[in-house]
Amino acid sequence: MSLNQILFILRARWRVVFGVFGAVLFLVIGVSLAWPRQYTASSSLVVDAKSDPIAGGAGAGAVSEQLLASYVNTQSDVIASRRVAQRVVKMLKLDADPALVQRWRSATKGVGDFNVWLADYLVYRRLTVAPVHDSPTHASNVIEISVSWPNAELAAALANAFAQAAIETNIELKVEPAKLYTNWFNQRARALRDDLVAKQKRLSDFQNSTGLVATDEKLDVENARLTELSTQLVAIQGLRQESQSRQKGVGGNIESLPEVLQSPVIQALKADLSQAEAKIPDIAARLGKNHPDYQAAVAEIANLRQRIARESANIAASLGNTTQVNLRRESDVRQALEAQKAKVLDLKHAHDQASILQSDVNAAQRDFEAVSERLAQSSLESQTSQTNVVQLTTATAPLSPSSPRLLLNALLGFFLGGVFGVGAALFLEVLHPRIRLDEDLLNLLGVPILGKIGCVTPRAIAGVRSSAMIGYST
Repeated sequence: MSLNQILFILRARWRVVFGVFGAVLFLVIGVSLAWPRQYTASSSLVVDAKSDPIAGGAGAGAVSEQLLASYVNTQSDVIASRRVAQRVVKMLKLDADPALVQRWRSATKGVGDFNVWLADYLVYRRLTVAPVHDSPTHASNVIEISVSWPNAELAAALANAFAQAAIETNIELKVEPAKLYTNWFNQRARALRDDLVAKQKRLSDFQNSTGLVATDEKLDVENARLTELSTQLVAIQGLRQESQSRQKGVGGNIESLPEVLQSPVIQALKADLSQAEAKIPDIAARLGKNHPDYQAAVAEIANLRQRIARESANIAASLGNTTQVNLRRESDVRQALEAQKAKVLDLKHAHDQASILQSDVNAAQRDFEAVSERLAQSSLESQTSQTNVVQLTTATAPLSPSSPRLLLNALLGFFLGGVFGVGAALFLEVLHPRIRLDEDLLNLLGVPILGKIGCVTPRAIAGVRSSAMIGYST
């Protein structure tokens, strides 16, 4: 069907077109006028770009744009949640509204929870939550809350109630997990405190039983004593070896021993012997060998020699005694050294055990301090009454309804009336086709048109007949 044919059809059936157009337009305007009026009130919340200083700690700063956008979307979901809606129902006491109760009974036949149904009705039928600007180029941290209701004052009250309930719910969402964490950290802190006390007592008991002190001076003293005993043992071993070598030399010439040569008694006796031997030749020349003085001098020399021999023998015997003393001293020092070694080893072992116990105490102390710090942080978070979501604007009762929009609906009715009017004309043409153009006759008969008579109206035919009758009468 060509455009020319459509125009001829609309021209021929203009009454149908305008009739349908007027009916549709009248119906749309009538429905718009009869439709209950709805008022839309809006309030807005602003999400602070800075993170929570209590939950975030001292180093809290501004968050990134991506995290902020995600946080704003999350807050929008929280506002449009059933939990917030149920809080709004309790705040405004909507569960006592007879009209809403009757609507619930009509919709669910009294089945289910009225508060849950009313909260869902508010969220899905009356509430609109969205960021003011939600585009990559113009992101915003302001959330707009719009509520539609037949009553303007109640619409404003609902919008403000949703904003207030969202703020309170946001605080609860922070406080409730913090309280749970506080209880858990409190239990862990008590357990870690008991564990720390037990480990400290174990360390103290071990130090008391072993005599260890925190400064560890005893190990240093015992190590110094061990070193001293080792030095004494080396010195005594040297003395023993020297005395043994001298004792071995006694079997030869005793008078050649250094102790004999250096003895003052023997030196004095040898001097007296030299003087006595020097007198012998003089006495023998003057008095003779049989003289008593000569015999006394000889006896004195023999006595001196015996005394020298006795003193030398005593010195040689003393070397053996010195060797025995040195051997006993070496044995005593060696035993003391071995005992000191065992004592130092035991002390080191006890020191290692004390170090392990001290490490356990230090680890328990660190764990207790870490949990105590987290406990303090969680306790602070559980007591907070602030949030980074603040109401920016307060909703007021709108002066004009948001729906129905009469002008918009009239334009829509005008468009729909035109569409339905044209559609009705074309539909009637399909049901009852007419020949309006040469193309229609050609399509209907399938033969070419050889000629056609011009348009003759009934008035023109009547005029022709009147002229013929006048001529005939004359």
